[in-house]
Amino acid sequence: MTYKYETILYWSKEDNAFIAEVPELPGCMAHGNSQEEALANAHEAIGLWLDTAKEFGDPIPEPKGRRLMYA
Repeated sequence: MTYKYETILYWSKEDNAFIAEVPELPGCMAHGNSQEEALANAHEAIGLWLDTAKEFGDPIPEPKGRRLMYA
């Protein structure tokens, strides 16, 4: 399945790994030794996040499809 949630990818010197965060899904993030691995792990984390939300009847945000802006 393809997910259309924004994913922010960056290198974490502290963790010595690439981090992939999905800001539209609170707490959804993953890491990996390469950018590709971090993104693949984030894809899996998104699926798990959505499955858990469905299981507990929590709302599932629609992907915004644009860069999020924080105040």
